[in-house]
Amino acid sequence: MKPTSVAELQEMVRAQPHLRLRGGGSKTALAGAAGAASTLETGGLTGMLQYQPEEFTFTALAGTPLVEIEAELAAHGQYLPFDPPLVEAGATLGGATAAGLSGACRVRYGGLRDFILGVRFVDGQGNLVRSGGKVVKNAAGFDLSKFMAGSLGEFGALVELSFKVFPRPPAYTTLRAQYEKLTEALQALARLANSPLEMFALDLEPSDGGYAIHARLGNPSPEIQAGRIQRLKGLLGGDAQALETPQEAELWRSHREFTWLRPGSTLIKAPLTPSNIPGLESFFQQNGEAAQAQRIYSAAGNVAWIGWQGQAAVLDAALGRMGLSGLALLGPAQRTWYGIRRGEVFAQRVRQALDPQGKFHWSAGG
Repeated sequence: MKPTSVAELQEMVRAQPHLRLRGGGSKTALAGAAGAASTLETGGLTGMLQYQPEEFTFTALAGTPLVEIEAELAAHGQYLPFDPPLVEAGATLGGATAAGLSGACRVRYGGLRDFILGVRFVDGQGNLVRSGGKVVKNAAGFDLSKFMAGSLGEFGALVELSFKVFPRPPAYTTLRAQYEKLTEALQALARLANSPLEMFALDLEPSDGGYAIHARLGNPSPEIQAGRIQRLKGLLGGDAQALETPQEAELWRSHREFTWLRPGSTLIKAPLTPSNIPGLESFFQQNGEAAQAQRIYSAAGNVAWIGWQGQAAVLDAALGRMGLSGLALLGPAQRTWYGIRRGEVFAQRVRQALDPQGKFHWSAGG
């Protein structure tokens, strides 16, 4: 089913006992077979409804491809600072919001949830619900619009979203530093994360038998940037080198579009803190299937992107032992969640209010 109007979508929700929501299908592990549920695609609800460059806000329908939104913003020197992944793969505004995904460049200003101003969605009874607004200053109270970020469509079908945006930096500079030991890399990561330098991205990954840090700065002006680069080199230590412009852009495109992922792998997002990284690395360095895992520790070590080709139960148990939760995004849909799942008691209370018949719980493999 692919409605082309909100009213049509409401009727479809009322008529179907179980629904699996689908945006652009870019997150293949979440857009798999619907089973006993009917698939409802939001791609027919597309277009920018309102854009005020002078106010740094816009409103668009949920099925609008992010590539179109980014092009419109770029024409006015603006961008989405939370750096949504999988734009080239066809990700939509509603799909990115429902999955709660932000990219490596969220370090500077925050994640997707921090930029949502308001949403409209259809609940499990076909009612059109509004939360928040279209401007930065909204009324107080329970912010249901931010709650929809990362909801995976379990509480309703997003149809319209309003976001704030920021001016895009005119250019970027990225420095790379290599470390033999994880302890050295984590110490450098902490120095940068706590420094007054305004990092736009800060990622750590295994490389050449050790670990590499990539640190990205936005360029305010050549005069100011030269001094910031020298300070960044001092914080990184070692043999920190600036990447050439084409290589710099391609690096972050690879991180954003996950082109580094091996074919057949499952991509899993696991929120964590830098203190969890040694335990995860100890697990990954074991002999066997764990040793083949790819990983990037993004957002200053607060998100792990894991490329996994082994048995789902092995990684599920490992994350569970460490008190971590993982969400499968790409690849074979063996399971949606890995490790523990937080907030389910509270989510169930919201689900009961918005979707008492459980129509949308199928969206996240429920």
